[in-house]
Amino acid sequence: MTRTGRYLLDNQRTEAGERFDAFATLFDPTTFRHLDGLGVGPGWRCWEVGAGGTSVVSWLAKKVGPTGKVVATDIDVSRLTGAARPPVEVRVHDIGAEQPPAEGFDLVHARLVLVHVPERERALRSMVKALRPGGRLLLEDADPALQPLLCPDEHGPEQQLANRLRHGFRKLLTDRGADLSYGRRLPRLLREAGLRGVEADAHFPLTSPACAALESATVRQIRADLVAAGLATDEDIDRHLAHVASGGMDLATAPMISAWGRKA
Repeated sequence: MTRTGRYLLDNQRTEAGERFDAFATLFDPTTFRHLDGLGVGPGWRCWEVGAGGTSVVSWLAKKVGPTGKVVATDIDVSRLTGAARPPVEVRVHDIGAEQPPAEGFDLVHARLVLVHVPERERALRSMVKALRPGGRLLLEDADPALQPLLCPDEHGPEQQLANRLRHGFRKLLTDRGADLSYGRRLPRLLREAGLRGVEADAHFPLTSPACAALESATVRQIRADLVAAGLATDEDIDRHLAHVASGGMDLATAPMISAWGRKA
């Protein structure tokens, strides 16, 4: 993330921990499958960008072992302190404004980061620069514009309210510099950055307890912003949270697009 003051989803909030747990449940299996496919193993030097939580960092640490290294960076590392032991090094770092923490990495990975970074072009250049020749870059980012609805099956007033609040959330993100159609461009951007063997796929969770947990935590975290911007009332939000808690709605995430390639 970047230290611009515009980031909507502050890691310091209690709900941030709930969101990280939900992301881990929803997306870790996909991320780990891709990392395995890239061959991450003993002795690798890895940079986890915008780490936020610890699930990917801890997985990488086990894979690289005592002869490897995992550098985990974010503008707010308060939730990474538990992972800060060899082979993990935790650093405060602004991917959109600062040079990479080192170079010669075998792997650089970022998940659900660049969509929120206004200086995303500079950030991508920084990550490519940090790779050794032959090193791998794996970028995973949401594309909310590709699937903008919380309830794709909008069949009743509860779903209509949910989608209206999701529209408000998307407006708040856009106003803070998020690019809600960034995910679909990742394969092209990796090729334009000079990477070889670029491939990509997408993961689209639909209906699970983790989807509901993520929605509840997110709406509670941005509640004051939605109300202040006139995008929802407290009554709207209370009704929506009650609907989510009832378990009767099919809630979706935005598709997460994963793209990977190798530095020449």
